[in-house]
Amino acid sequence: MGDALLQTPESEKERLLNYFAHKITDILDWLAALSPDEEGGVTRLLYTEEWLTTQRSLALRMQSCGLETEFDAVGNLFGRLRGKDEGLPAVLTGSHIDTVVQGGKFDGAYGIAAGLVAMEYLRKTYGTPMRTLELVSLCEEEGSRFPMAYWGSGSIAGKRSFEQIVHLKDAQDVAFADAMHRCGFGEGKYRASGREDIGAFIEAHIEQGAVLEAEGLQVGVVETIAGQRRLKFEVGGEANHAGTTPMHMRKDALEGASAMIMALRQEALRRGAPLVATVGRLQVQPNVPNVVPGKVVFTVDARHADERELELFCLWVAETFERLAAARQLELTGSEWFREAPVPMDDRLKSGLDAVCKELGVSSRRIISGAGHDAQMFAAVAPTAMLFVPSRGGISHSPDEYTAPHELAVGVLVLTELLHRLAYAEEKLEEGTDEHV
Repeated sequence: MGDALLQTPESEKERLLNYFAHKITDILDWLAALSPDEEGGVTRLLYTEEWLTTQRSLALRMQSCGLETEFDAVGNLFGRLRGKDEGLPAVLTGSHIDTVVQGGKFDGAYGIAAGLVAMEYLRKTYGTPMRTLELVSLCEEEGSRFPMAYWGSGSIAGKRSFEQIVHLKDAQDVAFADAMHRCGFGEGKYRASGREDIGAFIEAHIEQGAVLEAEGLQVGVVETIAGQRRLKFEVGGEANHAGTTPMHMRKDALEGASAMIMALRQEALRRGAPLVATVGRLQVQPNVPNVVPGKVVFTVDARHADERELELFCLWVAETFERLAAARQLELTGSEWFREAPVPMDDRLKSGLDAVCKELGVSSRRIISGAGHDAQMFAAVAPTAMLFVPSRGGISHSPDEYTAPHELAVGVLVLTELLHRLAYAEEKLEEGTDEHV
């Protein structure tokens, strides 16, 4: 029963792409209209009124597409198309419904909308699958309201728990648990979030980068979600009068920090992709025009798909910054405050996506995801894959975020074919014997 769309004439595929483009644009526009902000973007933060309205409205839309709906204890929403053999692990697709403040209408929402369009098409065209198909609208990924990211997928994967959010509050001093309870969720509400019955998870997402657009490609098959290190450095010098302190006698913390930042950039360029390194925050004291800076605090965000290469780079950073500080008689302290290892996607599912793209005539390439995604949580409990569609100008987390309808539709086409191969075949996906993938 595999190769659903490959048996379709070319003219019919184009008609299908037009249909998918219309459907997914309609859903994305509808979702955005549920949570508009004054700046023209979309703001849908976890456990707010806008978030709750969207999840409830989405549940009704899933039902209208023939899916059974269910919430779990943290507010993840599932739309289920039951399979003939409910003893088989389910195939999940979807993404997160929350946004950053003044975000765009594609990040996260595209994965949900793509899954809904694909599952509705499969149900109407092929009927009941062999194994259960599920669409998940994950309650949170961004960490935009509370200092906790991947709350939705992490709860499913067992990497997040109610104990972790006990003392968390948002910028308005609202407790995480109180906000959750006001929306009707929490421990003991609905079913527990943890899952051990997932056979595969597929996440469709906009690229949030400009690689696919620059290369004129339609789909990116994610090889690995890059690992991350976030470091904090404090450079201590001596604040002094800008007019009376000779240049050779200065202990200028900002000049020392600037040398470190330039060295960071030059080394990152020398080592090359997929390494990226960013100084995103810089605090200067006393930060006045006529005083030599006495103290600078700055952050370094470093990412790489290879854990060893990331470790070697961070060691280079520490050693080089120490050397530059010592040469200027500056004090330096550094600390690491965030660490995530690279997460490779499942080899068989990546190969499956490659094959689908090739056979459908969709241009594609393997790609590294520099951003974190829910897929990295699911990878701990199930075979997981991600596919990217292009982002115009690489813009994301902004009202200017945009992907053309036809590009969105191509992603839906690929997702639909892969879901058909995974859910409508009789082979044992969980034992690695599915020849269609």
